[in-house]
Amino acid sequence: MKKRGTIQKKLILVVTLALVLAMGLTACGKKSSDGDSKSTARTLQEIKDSKEVVIGVFSDKKPFGYVDENGTYQGYDVYFGNRIAEDLGVTVKYVPVEAASRVEYLRSAKVDIILANFTVNEERAKQVDFALPYMKVALGIVSPDSALITDPEQLNGKTLIVSKGTTAETYFSENYPDIKLLKFDQYSEAYNALLDGRGDALSTDNTEVLAWALENAGYSVGVDALGNQDTIAAAVQKGNTELLNWIDDEIRSLADENFFHKAYEETLAPVYGDAADPDSLVVEGGQVE
Repeated sequence: MKKRGTIQKKLILVVTLALVLAMGLTACGKKSSDGDSKSTARTLQEIKDSKEVVIGVFSDKKPFGYVDENGTYQGYDVYFGNRIAEDLGVTVKYVPVEAASRVEYLRSAKVDIILANFTVNEERAKQVDFALPYMKVALGIVSPDSALITDPEQLNGKTLIVSKGTTAETYFSENYPDIKLLKFDQYSEAYNALLDGRGDALSTDNTEVLAWALENAGYSVGVDALGNQDTIAAAVQKGNTELLNWIDDEIRSLADENFFHKAYEETLAPVYGDAADPDSLVVEGGQVE
């Protein structure tokens, strides 16, 4: 009996170890080709079957993605996200992301789609799949009117505030090594640092610094277009082709109703007023003119 009890204990131990190993593999997801852990994204059909699409957006980047006083997500990106959910026939769950976490949220399948003012560039395109663009963008610099920065060279030896994981961080790191970069995870933290005088200027997308300057007296955009003209696009996990194709088809079909110009009028025009031309920012049908 003692021998049989020992055997049973060993069998229980083996089964337990097997279950733990299986759970570990499930939690970590499959290994990608570069050796990193990656969870498998949901397919288009799985999203439809679940009756919910999960979209990563900013919660503090007004007027593109933010949470209003009622706790509701609003903004240009959210306007598009709501339409995606409607046309998929599902509800939408918004998940707040930071600039530096956008790629990881797709790789780990925490979200199905990223709609967080995501600028398309070559490095990011190696890690995620971008859909057709829906907006044009460049970098801008906002600073106090009392010491307005009108040329990046004026920032040599001074402090520029940027958000981590943004094109601004990359651009200034590569092109202006004499500028000190003060980096933050969240956009709200970055703007508070500018208001507090912890930096001489702040750089991010020109569309955003313009919106912020219009709502904050005493600050202006002295540099309104820096670097290349880029585009903003939705992104999905690398290889999630079915979902990517659906988004591309959606963007093409929405051109028939001038959807993104309507999104501009609803979400951006109240902020920009006459300070911006919608045709210089909006992309319809994924076609950049």
